Amino acid sequence: MNKVIHTKMDHTTFLMSFSLFLMSSFVLFTIRTYLKSEKGLPPGPRPWPIIGNLHQVGKNPHVSTAILAEKHGSLISLRLGTQLLVVASSPEAATGILKTQDRFLSSRFIPNAFQSYLLPFALIWSADCDENWKSLRTLCKTHMFSTKALESQSSLRERKLGEMLDFLCSKKDEVVNIEEVVFTTMFNTLSNILFGKDFLDLRDRDGSASGLKEKLFKILANGLAPNVSDFFPMLDRWDLQGIKKEQLKHMKEIFSSWEDIINDRRLMVVVKEEEQCFLDQLLENGFSNDQINILALELFTASTDTTTSTIEWAMAELIKNKKAMFKLQEEIRNEIHSDTIFECELSKLSYLNACVKETLRLHPPTPFLLPHRAIQTCEVMNYTIPRGSQVLVNIWAIGRNPKYWEDPLSFKPERFLNSKLDFKGQDFEFLPFGAGRRMCPGLFMGINGVQSVLTYLILRFDWILPNDEDPLKIDMNEKFGVTLQKEKPLQLSFKHLK
Repeated sequence: MNKVIHTKMDHTTFLMSFSLFLMSSFVLFTIRTYLKSEKGLPPGPRPWPIIGNLHQVGKNPHVSTAILAEKHGSLISLRLGTQLLVVASSPEAATGILKTQDRFLSSRFIPNAFQSYLLPFALIWSADCDENWKSLRTLCKTHMFSTKALESQSSLRERKLGEMLDFLCSKKDEVVNIEEVVFTTMFNTLSNILFGKDFLDLRDRDGSASGLKEKLFKILANGLAPNVSDFFPMLDRWDLQGIKKEQLKHMKEIFSSWEDIINDRRLMVVVKEEEQCFLDQLLENGFSNDQINILALELFTASTDTTTSTIEWAMAELIKNKKAMFKLQEEIRNEIHSDTIFECELSKLSYLNACVKETLRLHPPTPFLLPHRAIQTCEVMNYTIPRGSQVLVNIWAIGRNPKYWEDPLSFKPERFLNSKLDFKGQDFEFLPFGAGRRMCPGLFMGINGVQSVLTYLILRFDWILPNDEDPLKIDMNEKFGVTLQKEKPLQLSFKHLK
């Protein structure tokens, strides 16, 4: 009996000693990280022991870092646990990161939730701009994002937009969730480009099939969720919050949605030209199922949600600003003379294009772009950015800075009518799609989607708030995520059709 008790005490003592050892090692490692901090870092608030500046970031980091930039300067540094974060909040700082030092800062900082699953086959979340990344990007640009590819997809997009309009016509006198309708339309357009098939159904009660949308959103949310393994990489192996485990579960469920399509397509000897999709190009280039799964997941998460959030924000701003809505309605209804909108007509709609740009300025879909990582120590604005630092560009803050924009918080599309500012990565005060090596390759596909959906919605419907509520009272609060969404989804109804 005494021997059993003695053994239990020894076991308890060992566990307590081991836990104390781990905690001491963790604290010493953190202190050593702070003590060896490089000189010449960008200024920033004084970090607390162990947690650093985590308590100052909050749930809306694009806002909190913009406020810190007002006090400390347009290039600041923060400590998130043991990790160093550098944030740029001016065109000058953005130029230094995305242009001058792009060679050293174009690597990707991968959130812990995505590590190990995406790295071998990723395009968007590829850690480095290596040869595999270059060849994959070239393949996507050629067969998905080039002018020729976009032209070949035009009839498909028209068909999907027609289905959206038919669905909306069936909802007359009902309240419509704009985000649900647009997301499903954009998702099915892309799923047909990739796999030749719809995955979602507009007439589903919740706008999604088999919970696919919810799983995709959960993967995105996990990627940005506060994760102790991101702040203290030495704890990565234990996955203390179970985020990696949950990610893998959702990814396997999503991949099952199209794995039969991949396998069936592999067995086909010949695919008719009119039935070919991007999957056929991937198979011809020897892609494995794992490679196709990861690329498809990236394309779905990167394109559909960003386009949807931009359209929802644009509609909210136009409903709220009656003069802008009236001017846009007048332009579209004067220039478009049939129920079918040809994509070549969109470039003629100057006020529409100005509205899209103004929406992207106020509500950039990715307020920080995606995180960069320094592969080598370098200097930006005479400050040192150490190797391994995470680097962000706060384009939300740049787009609302009164130093660069007159009356920056107001929705004024007119500011772009006589302006040469564009979103192609050359004007660093306006970077909704980024710049440099990591600039979004699907820029023109995304813009085309936003322009087309907005034009159809405004040509065919007169939109109002439910119960004729005051448009000035629309809730414009933001919900931070991989995309900057409206905190409260936009609910609208329409009075009549054209």
